[in-house]
Amino acid sequence: MTFRLPSAAPLLRTPQTAVLEGIAGFVPPDAVPNHALPAAWDVDDAWVRRRTGIGERRRAAPGVTTGDLAVEAAGRALAVAGGPLVDAVIVATSTPDRPMPAMAPRLATRLGLGEIAAWDVSAACSGFVYGLAAAVGALTSGCADRVLLVAAEVYSTLLDPQDRSAGIVFGDGAAAVVLRRGEREELGGVLALDLGSDGSGDQLIQVAGGGAQERSRPGEFGPGDRYFRMRGREVFQHAVTRMTQSAHTVLKRADWAAGDVDRFCAHQANARILSAVGDRIPLPGERHVTNIARVGNTGAASIPLALADAAARGELRAGERLLLTAFGAGLTWGSAALVWPELPTVPHIDTIDTDAVAVPTAVPPAVSAADPALRTQIA
Repeated sequence: MTFRLPSAAPLLRTPQTAVLEGIAGFVPPDAVPNHALPAAWDVDDAWVRRRTGIGERRRAAPGVTTGDLAVEAAGRALAVAGGPLVDAVIVATSTPDRPMPAMAPRLATRLGLGEIAAWDVSAACSGFVYGLAAAVGALTSGCADRVLLVAAEVYSTLLDPQDRSAGIVFGDGAAAVVLRRGEREELGGVLALDLGSDGSGDQLIQVAGGGAQERSRPGEFGPGDRYFRMRGREVFQHAVTRMTQSAHTVLKRADWAAGDVDRFCAHQANARILSAVGDRIPLPGERHVTNIARVGNTGAASIPLALADAAARGELRAGERLLLTAFGAGLTWGSAALVWPELPTVPHIDTIDTDAVAVPTAVPPAVSAADPALRTQIA
């Protein structure tokens, strides 16, 4: 039996919603510029930039995990928000440290947040928007008063060294937001959401091995099935179509026209997809929020990382209307409309002298125990 909901089913009917009160990002210090890509890939800087818009991507050092990046981003976001208590943690990732248990409970413990609700969201590159919807639900239902939402990826652990198509695109990074229950009229309020999926396209973007399917039928899988695979040409069309449709749905739910949008932040898949979606909404390039040239495609972390980067550079102003949209494996997609809040100024720091910089006092003490080698970049 198939159940169908109306495609424009209203969301956020209540006067309350999630309100953004802190954001921060983190990427590992090791940059891989285009000229340093493996010689066997036979690419140069101009070729990569022309196809993807990417100039460099970040790679986590051996032994550094998704959880390590998540701790750094989360600690900074809590500091920006003033170090408030949170009663739920949501982690969006496709690269968890382990298949089980979920990452969120361990993250909450590492941050010193106590025995609070904590769970993971797995929606690939749509993970942040799906996590945002989960946070709104937890807040408006009364399950939480304040939520820490973290999106983190170490895609380098999934990449086939022989696959240049994925290797030139994906990078490692994390970003986090702090959300509280508030009124829709407040600055920072999430005004509308849209989510969707199509499981018939589940093989277009996948890591086939490593799960219960491989364990139950090991003869069907080989070593290469543990790597990320994507059918780029088909994914491009799906991504452009789904993000455009979802963005239009969310605009309708927010009662906005495209011209009402001040800033547009799409999943940082590649520059051609970003341009194609922007043209179809339509939203001119000067309204786009993007940092793909410096960090590549960071999966679920890409939208909040781009927003954190823009906030650090003073490019986002309180009261601006933001449209977010994403697409990922599953297939999954989603969009959100929100109004940017008034946030403390966050300095943009490219490299930090770890011996000279103290962890902000607003960050829980457990954060200072993170690997010092990580503490080298704020986005």
